[in-house]
Amino acid sequence: MTRTVTVGLDGSPESRAAAEWAAREAQLLALPLKLVQVWEPVPSPMAQAPLLGPETHQHWTERIPREAAEGVRLRHPGLAVTTEQLSGRPAEVLADVAKDADLLVLGSRGLSGIGGFMIGSVGLSVVAHAESPVVLVRAGEQAADEHEMDPVGIPSAATPFRPVVLGLDIEHPDDTLIEFAFAAAARRGAPLRVVHGWNLDMSRYYAYGPAPDLEVAGELTRQEGIALTELVRPWREKFPAVEVTENSVFGSAADHLVDASRTASLVVVGRRVRRGTLGAHIGSVTHAVLHHSVAPVAVVAHG
Repeated sequence: MTRTVTVGLDGSPESRAAAEWAAREAQLLALPLKLVQVWEPVPSPMAQAPLLGPETHQHWTERIPREAAEGVRLRHPGLAVTTEQLSGRPAEVLADVAKDADLLVLGSRGLSGIGGFMIGSVGLSVVAHAESPVVLVRAGEQAADEHEMDPVGIPSAATPFRPVVLGLDIEHPDDTLIEFAFAAAARRGAPLRVVHGWNLDMSRYYAYGPAPDLEVAGELTRQEGIALTELVRPWREKFPAVEVTENSVFGSAADHLVDASRTASLVVVGRRVRRGTLGAHIGSVTHAVLHHSVAPVAVVAHG
């Protein structure tokens, strides 16, 4: 099986931004890029309507991926680019395509006037079911958006990458998620910011006595910080070139991650794979980050 970075393409501005992001990531990974366009068949009576004639069908199944591939090759010389047209329900087809990809990249419509994504039902379904990492990219995302400003304050893709941000639950850490974030930072030559948001565990709190005070809060903060440092330590040793900053902060993990996304090149969060009666699940923190992150978001499925 050929390793690839795969992007779902439908001709929209968000999918074109996703294709550009995927092309840049494919070059960082030294992998080929595959553009996949999914055509959803329409009922037979509708297919006979004048607006859905042969010319429209050809536009969706041939012209969009062909022109997108030509543009990507022009802007990214040397990158191997292939196209594939598939039919079926987009969410199901893309989740299936993800099985054969190192990374699946999808576009997401940016909200007008404020930072964040508008995640459609297809994107949410793919994220919930794909077992390979899925990256959501906003419409209008540019290479310069992922880099630091130049010395005079102008966005530039020639400057170093902004940090990669990893959202980490120290109660349920997973090696797949942590390694993905460290590797993403390493190939960018970017710092890694590990964010752990925590709330008060009342059983631990009352062990210190009935009266809340700053000393107790400080001690709990210290304990959480030590736990995070110990968890990250082996990964610092495995990726010695990556500059790591650990942030163990009280409060909503989602809020802290969304805030960190404003100065990030990529935000990495996890999704626990469920195979029981509850079915697919994204998780409240990941769901919130997907909707409100300013930077592209990678969702890494794990056990």
